[in-house]
Amino acid sequence: MLVNTKARVGVFSIALGAYLPQFPSLVPEFRAQYDAFKKTLPDTVELIDGGIITTKEQSQAAGDKFRAADVDLVILQMLTYATSYNVLPAIRDLDVPVVVVNVQKLKALDYDHTDIASWLGEGYACGAVGEAVADLNRFGKRHAVITGVVEGGDPGVQREIEDWCRAAQVRRRFRDTNIAQIGRPYPGMMDLYIDETNLYRRMFLYTKQFDWEKMWAIADNITDEAAIRAKAQDILDTFDIEGGGSIEEVWEMAKYVVAFEQWVKDEQLGLIASHYDGFAQGKAGLLDSMLIPAFSMLIKQGTACAVEGDMKVAMAMSIDVFH
Repeated sequence: MLVNTKARVGVFSIALGAYLPQFPSLVPEFRAQYDAFKKTLPDTVELIDGGIITTKEQSQAAGDKFRAADVDLVILQMLTYATSYNVLPAIRDLDVPVVVVNVQKLKALDYDHTDIASWLGEGYACGAVGEAVADLNRFGKRHAVITGVVEGGDPGVQREIEDWCRAAQVRRRFRDTNIAQIGRPYPGMMDLYIDETNLYRRMFLYTKQFDWEKMWAIADNITDEAAIRAKAQDILDTFDIEGGGSIEEVWEMAKYVVAFEQWVKDEQLGLIASHYDGFAQGKAGLLDSMLIPAFSMLIKQGTACAVEGDMKVAMAMSIDVFH
């Protein structure tokens, strides 16, 4: 992508502190399970590690860490039974979804050879799910529960976790980039006009307005012939051009694509909505003739570009990048 963003996902596990002195074997068991769980999270997101929490004070410290990192999502791994005060302080000040992962280590216990420690450590991940969810409801926190098993692999669980991480990526994309509106929406399409304040309030997506006069001049200072030639070849490799085309024929377009790419980076743009409703003559005509392929080159690099000034479509295209 021309402008890279990476979601921040807070992750922590909970267990009951009173268990650990009674059953010391649970400490390495839970550490191994937590370390293994973190490895299942995709590397497309940045993990903010809250650790294994067994006390309210540890939960508060994790909450401070998540808040300072401005996380987009919190994922909670259930290890065994734990009281809900291990959960709430960690998410109290956050306005993000909490995903409760109720994934048991073993499909079934060997009951003839199971003691209390192995039961608590390998077969009781579900012990506190009901309590945690009840308190999340009482606290008004958005949440979901993923249920499954570790032993033998569980593609359904992995798919749900990755879906949530993709959703977090969308949230971060909107928070860290801007949407450009060039010109105005297509006349008469009244549903396209956006309340910029409401968009920023709800989605944290900031709108930057640009006039076509500025866009017509955007390539005036592009003089790096090597960069233009490389981009011209990229255009030829991307599109099927009748008659084959040549670098010279797409040279002017390549200049504008190079300029647009730099503009996207300078303005931190993740999305663009544009519409030109004028007389396509002179420089305006030159730009108008190459807008669609030029914007297609931006789409190829992860920048959502919608026609008719449709900001909603640009947002939908940006969401689709992560699916």
